[in-house]
Amino acid sequence: MQEYVTNAIVLRKFPQGDLDGRYTLFTERYGKITGKAKSSRKITSKLAPHLEPGTALRARFIEAHGTQIIDALKVGDARRSLMDLQFLAMVLPEGQPEHAVWRMLVTRRFSWQKVLAVLGWDPADALCESCGIRRGTNFFVPRQEFFCDQCVRKVPLITRQNAVISLYASVQSERRVDKQE
Repeated sequence: MQEYVTNAIVLRKFPQGDLDGRYTLFTERYGKITGKAKSSRKITSKLAPHLEPGTALRARFIEAHGTQIIDALKVGDARRSLMDLQFLAMVLPEGQPEHAVWRMLVTRRFSWQKVLAVLGWDPADALCESCGIRRGTNFFVPRQEFFCDQCVRKVPLITRQNAVISLYASVQSERRVDKQE
């Protein structure tokens, strides 16, 4: 049985059974991991408040019959939207440390253009997968393809909302948030 301690950010959570929860964490040392936390959904659970999506924490987990989260202590907030965290959970590889992405998150210099470039999908020269003419400004996560603003409208709305990262709209919203702070 191996025990690990590292800094982490909770990306998403799922119920598992009546009382347990399954959590996806992005850790500083081990990359993305998914683990189970026993009894985390009990009303008296002391672990549950520390495992909410968007929470930056110090986590302790073990590898015994899968990954189990044993302990967590909240140290702050990631200050990212829940959709950004969901998309990160979808695009990050399991068990591979991504130090550049981690630094972007903790220094609050997060941008999807840089994240996708680090992960191997550089949007700088991306062309639309559908028309092949215009610049790809939207990343369709399930198929790992870029689409221009006109062609992405052909994707059903519900799919667009849950699986398309708009690369340049997020930059504008980040600038608005920076001005407000």
